[in-house]
Amino acid sequence: MRVSLALFVAAALLAMGVEAARAQADATRPQRHFKVQRPAGLSDPAAASIYDQILDELVRGYALSGLGPATGYRNWRRYNTAPYRSATHGSRYVSNYANATAKSYGGYERSAPMPEGSILAKDSFAVTKRGDVTVGPLFLMRKMASGFDADTGDWRYTMVMPDGSIFGVTNAEGSERVRFCADCHNVVGAAQDHRFFVPIKYRIKFLNIKPKSE
Repeated sequence: MRVSLALFVAAALLAMGVEAARAQADATRPQRHFKVQRPAGLSDPAAASIYDQILDELVRGYALSGLGPATGYRNWRRYNTAPYRSATHGSRYVSNYANATAKSYGGYERSAPMPEGSILAKDSFAVTKRGDVTVGPLFLMRKMASGFDADTGDWRYTMVMPDGSIFGVTNAEGSERVRFCADCHNVVGAAQDHRFFVPIKYRIKFLNIKPKSE
C-alpha cells in the first residue's frame, strides 16, 4: 500500500512538473496576444480622451526599442476616429497608423496590395473594470521584398513591449514568438494582402485614396 501511494505521489509530481514546463514553454511561444484581465468598456469620447493623455507615454516607452517606426508612427496618418477595443489584440484599445508608402491602406478592402516598404502600426492600451489604465504593446507590420517569407505574404511582424523591449521579429530573434501574428493574418490571406482593417464604425474616409482596379 505504501509503495502504491509513493508511486502515485511520484506520478502526480511528475505530471505537475510536465505541466509547469509546458506552461513555461507556452509563455515564450504564445498562441494569441496577451489578454487583458477584466477589461472595461469605454465610450468613444472616453477612449479618445484617455488615449490623448497617454500617447506621449506610449511613444516614450516604444522609443527605447531604438526602432524608427516605434516613434515615427505618431506622425503618420491615423485611420480610426477613436481607439476601439480589439479582441484579437487581447481586448486592448488600439489605433491604426500607416506610413506614406502605405497610404492606399485607406481604401480598406478595396485597396491594392501594399508595396515594399509599407508599414502598418497599431499601438495599444487597456482599461480594467477597476479603472486602471495600462499601456500595451506596439504592433508593426512591414512589407518586405518579394521572397522574404511566403508564409507571411512577405510581411515582417514586430512586437514592441511598453518598456521598449522587442518581444519578437519575423525571421529574426524571437521569430517564434510572433508566429501567431502571421497565423492570425493568414486567415484573410492574399485576398486582403494579409491585412485586417479598421472596423467600419471607426473608419476615417479619404477622398484621395485610389481603390484597386476591378
